[in-house]
Amino acid sequence: METKNRLISKLRDETGAATAEYAIATMAAVGFAGLLVVIMRSDEVRTILFDLVKSALTFTNPNDAAAQ
Repeated sequence: METKNRLISKLRDETGAATAEYAIATMAAVGFAGLLVVIMRSDEVRTILFDLVKSALTFTNPNDAAAQ
């Protein structure tokens, strides 16, 4: 009976559970970062992102289009 109680006590013990959860979340983040690195090395994606940033930083006057 005592062995059964100790086993139940050990199974209910959550010591280290938070550390395991952090380890799993960290590994998922590392995997996602690796996937982003692979995607970012693609020339097509790099061109799309460069064009997006370029258009976001380029000022165009909306009144110029109305004057033409």
